[in-house]
Formats: sequence, C-alpha cells, structure tokens
Amino acid sequence: MQNTIRIIGIDPGLRRTGWGIIDTLGNSLRFVASGTVTSDGEMDLASRLCQLHDGLAEIVHGYKPDEAAVEQTFVNKDAVATLKLGQARGIAMLVPARAGLQVSEYAPNAVKKAVIGVGHGEKQQIHLMLKILMPKVEFKGNDAADALAIAICHAHNRGSSRMRQAALAS
Repeated sequence: MQNTIRIIGIDPGLRRTGWGIIDTLGNSLRFVASGTVTSDGEMDLASRLCQLHDGLAEIVHGYKPDEAAVEQTFVNKDAVATLKLGQARGIAMLVPARAGLQVSEYAPNAVKKAVIGVGHGEKQQIHLMLKILMPKVEFKGNDAADALAIAICHAHNRGSSRMRQAALAS
C-alpha cells in the first residue's frame, strides 16, 4: 500500500526564494501550495539570509513536507552574485535538513526535462505544463513556478535519488 508523500521544492535566490509543495501518490500529483520568501535588499547579507531562513522554516513547519528538493546553482560570470546565490542555496538546503528531511538536488536541465520533456525551454512552457499536470495549481511568479517544477522533478526521480543516497551512505 502506498502513502501520500509531501514534497517541497525550493528555488533558491537571495532576493526571492521560491517554494512549492505537492503531494504525490504513485503517479498522481496534487498541488498543495506555493509562494516566495523575500529578503530586504536594503539590509546586510547576514540579515537577508536570516529572513530567508525564517521564512522557509515557517513554511516547512506549517506544511510538514516528507522530502525536499533544491535546484542546483549554475555559475554566473559575476563571481560575487554566484557566491551570494550559493549562500542562499545553503539556507535552502539547511532549513529542510534541520527539520529532518532528506534533501535532493537537481540540475536546472533535469528539472525542465522532468516537466516539459526537454532540458531546455522557456518559462512559459513550464507554466503551461504545471497547469496541465496539476489543474488546480496556483503560483505567483517564476520563482514559485520553478519551485513547483523542482518538486515534480523530485516526484519523478525520488526512487533513484534515494538509492543513490543510500549507496553513498554505505
């Protein structure tokens, strides 16, 4: 007998970190919630990271997901921006890990392939496929949509992800 698994997908960013929560049972997907945690660009970096941490912790505490997935960072030409994104990504991984969740990571191309069938595509294609896969889906902005896509990617890959992590642990 299968149980419903609640997955949180997180699209890390220093200004806006998107989050999306779905329930999956077998091959079925159900939209639960989505949104964006923001930080105040006028504040210092440490305070902004605290804002992201506290906002994500509230989401994880409130929705109680079973598993988490985070998008891997791509490297920019701007080293400072890449470093700041990496710090926000650290928060995105830390919050669910501190809540006792297994955290899986997916490359942007893997996320797109899981949702739209190819590794390269436009944001509008992701938005359209989210609405097809989960007709009751609601999201405001690209960050929340991307986070939902990350959660869907994990739903499709969670078995192989768990086997990889178990192999690494032994």
